[in-house]
Amino acid sequence: MGDPVKGSYKGINLMEIAVLLPCYNEGLSIRKVVSDFRSVLPQATIYVYDNCSTDNTIAEARAAGAVVRQERWQGKGNVVRRMFTDVEADIYLMADGDGTYDFSVAPEMIAKLTQSGADMVVGTRKNVYANAHRRGHGFGNQLFNRVYRSLFGPLFTDIFSGYRVFSRRYVKSFPAISSGFEIETEMSVHASQLRIPVEEMPTEYGARQEGSSSKLRTVRDALRIFFTFLILFKEIRPARFFGVIAIILTALAVLIALPLVFTYLDTGLVPRFPTAILATGMVLLAGIFMVSGLILDSVARGRLEQKRIWYMSIPATAIKEDAPRCLSVSS
Repeated sequence: MGDPVKGSYKGINLMEIAVLLPCYNEGLSIRKVVSDFRSVLPQATIYVYDNCSTDNTIAEARAAGAVVRQERWQGKGNVVRRMFTDVEADIYLMADGDGTYDFSVAPEMIAKLTQSGADMVVGTRKNVYANAHRRGHGFGNQLFNRVYRSLFGPLFTDIFSGYRVFSRRYVKSFPAISSGFEIETEMSVHASQLRIPVEEMPTEYGARQEGSSSKLRTVRDALRIFFTFLILFKEIRPARFFGVIAIILTALAVLIALPLVFTYLDTGLVPRFPTAILATGMVLLAGIFMVSGLILDSVARGRLEQKRIWYMSIPATAIKEDAPRCLSVSS
């Protein structure tokens, strides 16, 4: 029980499909979400991973026929790590349990994965700011997407979308270090770092079920995502990260030291020894940062090679050249 079953779409032998729904207090919507995904993917196994809900999420998910499991460590990142570890499948579709994502395009997203040979298809959200987000969330999405593209590359236009289809190769090579809502950022960075083939598909994005509330907290989660950007950038491009710090320290040291240099050239004296010592210390610190960045860059390259080798050791999803653009179910 609970293992994905093999299905067939228009005579094409598909791989095992698992629908993954991380949930926290989604009792108002989860039954409908499970039913909706079953209506378009009837031969997939639907997993609901409850994350310490205090409402009737578990009961509603079981009543809808989902395979229900629980993750005691709170945070979406912890749930995703558990799901990716536990569930064995060839194709994974992940969505939220609040009913905001368009279930009807799920077969098309899976078809796009199998046709293109991609390892991840992201359902980019149309009208996300008008339909379902507070103004602060909309501005934050636009800002962080721009920051992401400047730091990690132009691969994604909606890094915070939780509606994604993955190959087994992606899921089993993804380290999943994050614990909270920043997990989507980590997913995107993993793909950008390894140059994993990724596709995007515009999808509708609606409002939450009436009576339910968003788990996002604008300021708190924005700060967590910002620090996640910094940490991931440090891990992936340490030479550039520490190099920027070294340049800033050197520039400040030069600004502090210039008056002393001019005074010395005019009088032959250095009147402010503490300032001179500070400038010298900042230059030395800048050198330490630069050397540290170069050393860590070599370490990061070694880790990247290991991650790439592990990624390639997992068999790729078979490409269905003759697969229809939108798959329909055959009984």
